Amino acid sequence: IPFHIVEGTVADVRVPQNATRSLLPYLQQENIQYTILISDLQQAIENQTGGRSHRNRRSLSGYNYEVYHSLEEIEDWMHYLNRTFSDLVHMFSVGKSYEGRPLYVLKLGKRSRPYKKAVWIDCGIHAREWIGPAFCQWFVKEALQTYQTDPDMRKMLTQLYFYIMPVFNVDGYSFSWTNDRFWRKTRSKNTRFHCHGVDANRNWKVKWCDEGASLHPCDDTYCGPFPESEPEVKAVAHFLRKHRKQIKAYLSFHAYAQMLLYPYSYKYATIPNFNCVESAAYNAVNALQSAYGVRYRYGPASSTLYVSSGSSMDWAYKNGIPYAFAFELRDTGHFGFLLPEMLIKPTCTETMLAVKNITLHLLKKCN
Repeated sequence: IPFHIVEGTVADVRVPQNATRSLLPYLQQENIQYTILISDLQQAIENQTGGRSHRNRRSLSGYNYEVYHSLEEIEDWMHYLNRTFSDLVHMFSVGKSYEGRPLYVLKLGKRSRPYKKAVWIDCGIHAREWIGPAFCQWFVKEALQTYQTDPDMRKMLTQLYFYIMPVFNVDGYSFSWTNDRFWRKTRSKNTRFHCHGVDANRNWKVKWCDEGASLHPCDDTYCGPFPESEPEVKAVAHFLRKHRKQIKAYLSFHAYAQMLLYPYSYKYATIPNFNCVESAAYNAVNALQSAYGVRYRYGPASSTLYVSSGSSMDWAYKNGIPYAFAFELRDTGHFGFLLPEMLIKPTCTETMLAVKNITLHLLKKCN
C-alpha cells in the first residue's frame, strides 16, 4: 500500500479502479474504517469540465455564474465587464505569471472621492480549489447587480474600493482544467528535481519555510527556493506593499473546511487587535449561517486549522493590513475539491453575507 494513514487521523485516498479489489480487503484486515465518498472520480471530474457548449458558459451577457469557468472564459468575462461597466470597474494587470500569463485584477467602486480605503480579495491561490474563483466572480456580479437597489452595497462601493483577483494562480488553474484536476501549486520548473510548482500560500516573506511548509520541491506544500520566488506572489506582494496605507482588509478564498480564519497561521499567539478581528469573524459566521444553517468554525488559523508558515494572510497582517482573513469554503470533505456546480449558488450566497458583514464592520470604528 503506497501511503501512510497515521493512527487517529482521517485521510482522503484516490484509488485506481483496478486497485480497489486488493485495497478494500486490506483495509478490513487492518481494521481501518473507510467510506467510499465518490465511486467514480473520473466521471465526477468530467461532469465539471465536459458538456460545456450547451450550458451557455461563453455568452457574456448571459454569463452563467452557477458553473465553473476556465481561465480563458474568466478573462473574457473580465474584459467584458471592463468595457460594459466602466463607471464602476477598472481592469488592470499587476504582472505576469511564470508561464507569461497576465495577472488581472478588477478594481471595483464608485469614483466618488480622490482617496478611499480599500479591500483586497483574491481567489484561487491553490489551483484545484475551483469554488474560490467562482466566488470572486459571484461577488462582482452581486456588486454590479445590486448596487442600485441595496443600500449596503451602495455604501460599500461608494466608501471603498475593492481589488478583486479572481484567479491568483493562473498557470496552476489552467493546468487543473487541462491536465490534473487536483493540481495545487504554481507551475514553475525546478532544475534539480523534475517537479513543477511551489505552494503559493507558503511562499510569502513571513516566517518563510518554517513549520507547515516543505523544502522538498515535489511536495504539495513546497515553500520555493526563496520567499517571493514565484512571480505571482512577488507581483501581488509588490502591489499590496505599494497600497498598504489604503488597503484595510485582505480576504483570501480557499477550500475546503467551512472555516473563517485570521492570524496567526505560523504561531500560537494572539494578535494585537484580537477583539476587533474576533468580533468581525463572529458576526460574519453568524451572517453566513443565517442563509442555509451552515456552521463555519472561526478562529486563529494555527489553532483552528493547522500551523503553516509563509502564508499570504499572515504576510498581509504583518505588513500593516489590520483585517486579514482566509475563508475555507464548502464543504467538509464529502465532495472536497470537487464541489458540485449545484452547490456554487448556495455557497456563494452565504459567503456573500459574511463578506458584506466584514466590509460593513470595517466602515465602523472598532476600538
